[in-house]
Amino acid sequence: MTDAADSKEMQQLRARNAALEAEKAALQHKVDMLLHQLYGKKAERRADNHPQLPFPGDEPDPPPPPHVDEAEDEEFETITYTRKKRGATRISKDLPREVVRLDIAEENRKCPCCGDPMEQIGEESSERLDYTPAVVKVIETVRPKYACKKHEEAGVLTAEPPTHPIKKGMATAGLLSHVLVSKYKDHLPLYRQSRIFARHGAEIPESTLCDWVRQAADMLQPVVAAMRTSVLDSEVVQTDDTPVLVIDRQHQQGRRRGFLWAYVGDRAEVVFDFTSGRSRAGPMAFLDGYCGILQADAYAGYDQVFVSGDVDEAGCMAHARRKFVEAEAADPINVGHVIAAMRKLYRVERQAKEQGLDADGRRDLRQRESKPVMDAMGPWIRELHRSVLPKSPLGKATGYAVRQWDALNRFVDDGRIEIDNNRVERQMRTVAVGRKNWLFAGSDAGGTRAAIIYSLTCTCGLLGIEPWAYLKDALQRLAEGKSAGELTPRLWLAARNAGDC
Repeated sequence: MTDAADSKEMQQLRARNAALEAEKAALQHKVDMLLHQLYGKKAERRADNHPQLPFPGDEPDPPPPPHVDEAEDEEFETITYTRKKRGATRISKDLPREVVRLDIAEENRKCPCCGDPMEQIGEESSERLDYTPAVVKVIETVRPKYACKKHEEAGVLTAEPPTHPIKKGMATAGLLSHVLVSKYKDHLPLYRQSRIFARHGAEIPESTLCDWVRQAADMLQPVVAAMRTSVLDSEVVQTDDTPVLVIDRQHQQGRRRGFLWAYVGDRAEVVFDFTSGRSRAGPMAFLDGYCGILQADAYAGYDQVFVSGDVDEAGCMAHARRKFVEAEAADPINVGHVIAAMRKLYRVERQAKEQGLDADGRRDLRQRESKPVMDAMGPWIRELHRSVLPKSPLGKATGYAVRQWDALNRFVDDGRIEIDNNRVERQMRTVAVGRKNWLFAGSDAGGTRAAIIYSLTCTCGLLGIEPWAYLKDALQRLAEGKSAGELTPRLWLAARNAGDC
């Protein structure tokens, strides 16, 4: 009995020791990942020297795919520098141009040999860039009054006052658009803008700037509503979310987390939506009535969206790849096989882009090149998943891939679907960088206003529109009664290209 009891106790101790070792390894992995986020490189690119794969498709590896960092819940900014080829600075043709002509006096343009006047045979020109600091100017509007001294009942005549976005306000459309772009595009908080304006001779309180942002966002909300309709008309919608702090005096800590969700359609438009929590109610409300393909990560909140059958799920290869990259230190050989295989998939995508293929052409190319890799990689990952601990870094990576495999594989059979969700993640990076500066939203209403302005400034970025010019014109036209549905960035750009704007 004693030997049996000792043996049983020894087994329990060994099991407990194994559990503690696994827990220690998991905690150490978390510490290593946090230290890497703080001090390590954020890029996930890997060297192009992987050995032969354990499954078919072992031709030489292509260059690594372009990397886009996911907007983490807690952001740590890593500044990287890309060496650019030396050459002339590119100058936009839209910049104001001042021509300074330097000529030789007529009496000095005589030939030293014969004394006859010299003739111009050409000219030399050079360009320099100059900068004038921002100037805040006052536009004083004077409206003379007219009246008949003989007949008081005739009343007083004055010219109609000019129309401005904020009635009886001091801000013009140009100033309002500057405040919006400075905060939501250039990440300059309002209190800093207030100091800058004071330095230029205009003391504008931060509270006044807040009011201007609120009033401008209220005017622009119908424009974003029209953009939402356009996005939901897309065949494929990409989505992702990221948290923002929201001030809440009733909360125990005085603040809580809200969430900004981004939805990118196939017309180069992105609409942000703010929710006070991360429940499924947010995406379900925004996507209500949508029929098409939704490309997202494996967040369970989207599952209810797919229940009706009107929306098909597409996965994100970048999310799956990122899980393996995080597990690389634990098992570099097996992780290296997966990353090398995914590199082959991205080579096909790059080839399709270089050839300018349409959806059908891209599908045919994927069927020839990508499908064999996916068909071979799927069973291999499933077998690997059965041989590793579920809670280990590699177990989590393979588990994610196995659960999402059908969604991850969907891009192979549909040329409309991108291989990853990086396009929407690039939009989330704007929020991730911005919140390092403005830190929090003052309320849920402030989060909603941020979603409105981000929708417009980020869409301008996708379409190559200068956001200040667009917002200035849109705010002025809205004040003059123009239909909001005609002022989305996409339609505004089309009208300007057609000469109607």
